[in-house]
Amino acid sequence: MTNYTPRPWLASYADGVPHEIDLPEGSLGDLVQHSVEEFGEHVALEFFGATTTYAHLGEQISRAAEGLRLLGVQKGDPVALVLPNAPQHIVAFYAVLRLGAIVVEHNPLYTPRELRHQFEDHGARFVIAWNKVVATIQAFPADVAVETIISVDVTRAMPLLTRTMLRLPVAKARDSRAALTTKVRGTIPWKNVVAADPIKDGIARPGADDVALLQYTSGTTGTPKGATLTHLNLTANAAQARAWVPTVKRGTAVVYAVLPMFHAYGLTLCLTFAMSMGARLVLFPKFDPDLVLAVVKKRPATFLPAVPPIYERLTKAAQAQGVSLAGIEIAISGAMPLSADVVEPWEAETGGYLVEGYGLSETSPVLMANPVAPNRRAGTVGLPLPNTEVRVVDPDDPTVERPSGEAGELLVRGPQVFGGYWRKPDETAAVFVAATDDGDDWFRTGDIVRVDADGFVCVVDRIKELIITGGFNVSPSEVEECLRAFPGIADAAVVGLPDDHSGEQIVAVVVLEPGASFDESAARAYARESLTAYKVPKRFVVVDELPTSLIGKVLRREVRTRLLDERES
Repeated sequence: MTNYTPRPWLASYADGVPHEIDLPEGSLGDLVQHSVEEFGEHVALEFFGATTTYAHLGEQISRAAEGLRLLGVQKGDPVALVLPNAPQHIVAFYAVLRLGAIVVEHNPLYTPRELRHQFEDHGARFVIAWNKVVATIQAFPADVAVETIISVDVTRAMPLLTRTMLRLPVAKARDSRAALTTKVRGTIPWKNVVAADPIKDGIARPGADDVALLQYTSGTTGTPKGATLTHLNLTANAAQARAWVPTVKRGTAVVYAVLPMFHAYGLTLCLTFAMSMGARLVLFPKFDPDLVLAVVKKRPATFLPAVPPIYERLTKAAQAQGVSLAGIEIAISGAMPLSADVVEPWEAETGGYLVEGYGLSETSPVLMANPVAPNRRAGTVGLPLPNTEVRVVDPDDPTVERPSGEAGELLVRGPQVFGGYWRKPDETAAVFVAATDDGDDWFRTGDIVRVDADGFVCVVDRIKELIITGGFNVSPSEVEECLRAFPGIADAAVVGLPDDHSGEQIVAVVVLEPGASFDESAARAYARESLTAYKVPKRFVVVDELPTSLIGKVLRREVRTRLLDERES
């Protein structure tokens, strides 16, 4: 073991960014309450033009917390949220936390199989769900612990005129309404929950070290695991983000929520950072360039977190429609590599910055970002945030530090780093190492990086074999398991190949059973029944055999290398 030494990245910080910050005290609820008290009359949320002030948001959170308490939600209970970006999502999130219960975020587009797997792991008895996915949850088998489903009609948060238009007896209105809401039975309507009296001050609040969130992630084994994030992890990461953009003043920012808030990246930069800033959070249920540009015309974003394909599509749509993007000040890109082909036209159109950052679900998620300043460095994920330390070590022996400039595994520590996986002590122990003699544990990211002399970090490779497509993690094992069940497929290896638009394209290399023929369209349709659309392979390759190790394990890296070699030749 070695002593941990210098932090060269500090000299590269933008003007006004502190080297260290004071860590917040209290809970995530306090974070919002401060904005409620300071900016009560300011707009907190905007949804299809309908607005909610901070004062009203605070009242809704208080009433929803009491409504949930009356239903039996208690401190420490996991409460599942299966919601799109909508005002009800923010209220539900903070109402659950007010009780000291634990939020468990879910992708509402997940298939029944994917949702069930996570529910079996966390065991939540209470679910707050978009009414479009209620039937999926109600179809869970009896051994899944769900007892109470609270259904949310997101159209109730829209302006009255919009709701009226959705009820028009015309095909377009019917289609739009069907995409947003449906009738359900056997649930408690969300409107009943928020009709409760405000919660009394005497009801105990959670502490900084209490678990606030289970954020599911795919680990090195491909098995989804719930990363337990405390109130301190999340409030600290929001504070680090605020410190990184000192030019953005509290109470003045406009933040666009085009990223899904069930994703760790969207959750921190929209649900926590934006609320702590007293910002106006403009909510989009899904990314639609036309919807975003309509808002840009009226009120450009101060802060727009997204992924490269969103910036690319928005730039092209703005140019095609003659809409100016000027005034969008800061865009933070994450989840996949950001190329100069995206940055240059974006910055030319907006006059602002587009910089890349980096993080993981286990780190709340943001660990580092490029300076929002002229010294930003393309091709890197930037610098560690304040109070964040990094080391580069030998992947085979993480107690051995690699020389400066040499590639190695990234180890990190900081207030945003999680404490472990939900009910998985062995998996938790495997990702922490005491790599220095000060006794503090460091988190093993599984990523191979190189740090230059100025402290900028470049991601070289991943030890983990996760595929990142469109900003979402995809476990190859999960896709392979699905494909092996398809008639005629004897074995499969799933890998990601570089793609300019999505980061990585999912490719399935399959071996057929003797005498079988292969119908790619049928295989893709079969996979779509069990997997979310972004997990379905975009391309299939049929081979006679897959490369394996001496113990018979398929060597995905070799499969990927062969495909890349073929593409180059």
